[in-house]
Amino acid sequence: MRARAGQSWLKWLAIGVVVLYVAVLILAPLGALIQGAFARGLGPMFAALTEPDVLGAFWRTLLISVIVVLVHGVCGTAVAWVMVRHRFRGRRILNGLLDLPFAVSPVVAGYMLILLFGRTGVLAPLTNALGIPVAFALPGMILATLFVTMPFMVRELMPVLHAFGIEQEQAAATIGASGWQTFRYVTFPALRHGFAYGITLTFARALGEFGAILVISGGIQGRTETATLYIFRALDDRQYIGAYSAALVLGLISLILVLGADRMRGREH
Repeated sequence: MRARAGQSWLKWLAIGVVVLYVAVLILAPLGALIQGAFARGLGPMFAALTEPDVLGAFWRTLLISVIVVLVHGVCGTAVAWVMVRHRFRGRRILNGLLDLPFAVSPVVAGYMLILLFGRTGVLAPLTNALGIPVAFALPGMILATLFVTMPFMVRELMPVLHAFGIEQEQAAATIGASGWQTFRYVTFPALRHGFAYGITLTFARALGEFGAILVISGGIQGRTETATLYIFRALDDRQYIGAYSAALVLGLISLILVLGADRMRGREH
């Protein structure tokens, strides 16, 4: 009886610590955002969110996020496939580089892009010749977001490909299926849950990117300002209702995406 009582006490202590941890780091900031956004009622909140600069910032954020998801949906799947199905010289180095965005500060990533595509950058003559502005323009913002979101799709699909194995793919090949047919009808159906989860995490991360985009875009109001950059500017200008409202919208979207992805993963298991 004493042993059971001790275990029960430890169980509830652990649960209490976890709940307190989540409450302090997630629920308390979310509550503060809600309070700040609704401090003056729905009218000022709605007015702040419908300002042209705010709508433009959200539209720019959505556009960048969709492009990033499309690119990683194709390229990330290809990278995961190559890393799992093939052995080649330098594979371990490449595998380590895939996690670089987790280790490097987004601000550093943005600065590296400035060194490459800035006015005196290494690749500036090429982009000038092509007439494609990168630094302080939408292409640079897309590149920055692609960098910081790169690992999500690859790291989500690699374990799934390992677990799936190659037996069914080999069986499809023996009956004359082409490589594309094998991937479309055999491999991808097995990856669909991992693919959807990776896409969701990538989209959520792209929505919230700040540091890299701030450096490479310059945060030009009405031109290169995303939702996160608008929040930063609004706080600096003491436009608190607009900042809290935009942050609340972004936070709720990300929360819905993450909860949806977690539910998909639960169905898979």
